[in-house]
Amino acid sequence: MGCMTASPGRRVLLAAPRGYCAGVDRAVIAVEKALEQYGAPIYVRHEIVHNKYVVQTLEKKGAIFVERTAEVPEGSIVMFSAHGVAPVVHDEAAAGRLATIDATCPLVTKVHKEAVRFANEDFDILLIGHEGHEEVIGTSGEAPDHITLVDGPGDVAKVEVRDPSRVVWLSQTTLSVDETMETVDALKEKFPQLISPPSDDICYATQNRQLAVKQMGEEADLVIVVGSKNSSNSVRLVEVAKLAGARDAHLVDFAGEIDEAWLDGVTTVGVTSGASVPEVLVEQVLEWLSTRGFEDVEIVKAAEESITFSLPKELRRDLRAEAAALVDRRTNGVSGSSAVSAVPDISEK
Repeated sequence: MGCMTASPGRRVLLAAPRGYCAGVDRAVIAVEKALEQYGAPIYVRHEIVHNKYVVQTLEKKGAIFVERTAEVPEGSIVMFSAHGVAPVVHDEAAAGRLATIDATCPLVTKVHKEAVRFANEDFDILLIGHEGHEEVIGTSGEAPDHITLVDGPGDVAKVEVRDPSRVVWLSQTTLSVDETMETVDALKEKFPQLISPPSDDICYATQNRQLAVKQMGEEADLVIVVGSKNSSNSVRLVEVAKLAGARDAHLVDFAGEIDEAWLDGVTTVGVTSGASVPEVLVEQVLEWLSTRGFEDVEIVKAAEESITFSLPKELRRDLRAEAAALVDRRTNGVSGSSAVSAVPDISEK
């Protein structure tokens, strides 16, 4: 845990860890490697991660982001984002004669596998998450007949199950830990035999970033979270900061979005970033604050992170040739597809 000793004048509390998690790092590198290896364009179904700067940077390099598989031309390469996709999307890619690269975060893949296993055992699955979020859509698609979405404690009253003795909860990986457990407690009160997943579904990086913000929130007058508005884990950090005691907290994509009025009466500013935010954006915020008298930077360290994920195995194949072969097969009336889902290895360094 970091030391937060008082110092005269204005200061910044800088969260550690912050920014890229292992799953985001893997996904962004996967797009860059695919562009380098196969050349542009590389199509990506949905934003590879929820960050405006990252998406714009990859677009300049030749990535094309689409919302529907049908937008990808036949015989092309398409990458699935870190948030994961439902099985039907893999089927769409196969039907469209597309070569695929699966950049789904391994921690999301774990939740998908849990959903499939519990569905096969005929459990009702209560998925805690935000309606419409890409990760929730993907997980729900693994077992649509068994999954009921629970979007916070307020949804619990309307939840119905077939057999209260055979019900389990799973969750979106990027939620607020505290709100999720509040929802779980409400579900357990209604379904006392509710089973918990074999391991925590909320991603380690999400938990660590929230823990650091809780520590700084006790002393910060203002917390600035660098992240995009469609990033669930970034939005949660703003909420956590306010609950932890910060007088004010705001989400910004870039330093230029900070309103100087937020600094009125402020002596301590907390700074952190969501799990899909490159460090350069945090550095720009620190520079912006420094020019306004906030030069003293103290680290608030909540945890060490050493997890890394290997790149998708499809990057070791000639996908351009495979995509061309798929089109040839269709022309010659032969069925077949190279659409393969890669489940990467997890290693500790």
